[in-house]
Amino acid sequence: GNPAIIPEVSAVFAEEIQQLLDAQSLTSTLGYYSTPQGDSEFIDVIATFLNQRYNWGISSKNIMLTNGSQNSFFYLFNLLAGNMPNGSHKKILFPLSPEYIGYMDLGLSDDMFTSNKPSIDMLNEQQFKYRIDFDKLKISDDIAAICVSRPTNPTGNVISDAELLKLDQLAQQHNIPLIVDNAYGFPFPGAIYTEARPHWHENIILGMSLSKFGLPGVRTGIMVANENIISAMSSINGITCLAPNNLGARIVTRLFSDTDNKVIALRDNFIRPFYRAKMEKALDLAKTVFTDLPVLIHKPEGAFFLWLWCQNLPVSSRELYQRLKNRKVFVIPGEDFFVDIDEDWAHQRQCLRINYALDDKQLERGLYIIAEELKTLYAE
Repeated sequence: GNPAIIPEVSAVFAEEIQQLLDAQSLTSTLGYYSTPQGDSEFIDVIATFLNQRYNWGISSKNIMLTNGSQNSFFYLFNLLAGNMPNGSHKKILFPLSPEYIGYMDLGLSDDMFTSNKPSIDMLNEQQFKYRIDFDKLKISDDIAAICVSRPTNPTGNVISDAELLKLDQLAQQHNIPLIVDNAYGFPFPGAIYTEARPHWHENIILGMSLSKFGLPGVRTGIMVANENIISAMSSINGITCLAPNNLGARIVTRLFSDTDNKVIALRDNFIRPFYRAKMEKALDLAKTVFTDLPVLIHKPEGAFFLWLWCQNLPVSSRELYQRLKNRKVFVIPGEDFFVDIDEDWAHQRQCLRINYALDDKQLERGLYIIAEELKTLYAE
């Protein structure tokens, strides 16, 4: 899931780091803890940035920082679900499976996650698309929250605005929060290639990050939620790490506060066009490489992954993964992205995730090797 290095974006970050040096701000950046909530100047700037674009009416009390979004979701899931003080046991519901593999091991209690089997739309041009099967989406009393990533890692799926609103309504009806992981979406980094508007109010917990914006190494997660959630998660920050790091926030503060809208310019002029061009090239290449094989590609609407469905695959995707690994081709097998799904559903053992945010020649070579292995397996 590592993002690409986009030279124009990296150059802007280098300028901002130099600005920190020139303004003698490095001492305050590296030499002092922030509050457990995170760097206050950056939080104020983000609140203004979001209000100007979406009129959400948030304040600095609705935002906190963590050491990366994985850190954010570890706090959040264990705050809301698992073994509760009253003896009950709560779960996080993923309404659309497959879902992000990084969630699956975050629970401190057993059996903390469950998911809903999707419906599948068969599309033209060797493509398909998962959709939320609302008819089979059951929200029982043990569900603590609904969680969806948008765009979705691993498939590049983007649930529609209408689907998101329907999830929001269901969450409110059951008095549970809706968690939206927005690591790839709008307003930044904008690795999304279809219509999708961000949505927030006090029953929604919105997760964002600087990683896919181009700064995965600084580990900066951003959470937008009601004041109670922010206060609780800030307290966990204080207990576990005293405070989140300052560096990521300080590098980008001017970009978010600048009247020239540098964040939006970077998104629209470099980040989004870069990943969209990568997606289009990867999709065209995959259609060519797999044209004579029973392989379908999930419609790539966001992020930077191709999700392959190898229909009637003679072995599990885990075994295919091992065969590819032996040939120095690294993919992620599909099984681990489906949680608490009926074991009899063979589809979950027929999928692979491929990252296309890499060198074009590497991608082409990898896809051809995957095709060679598949031809051998289907022939056998």
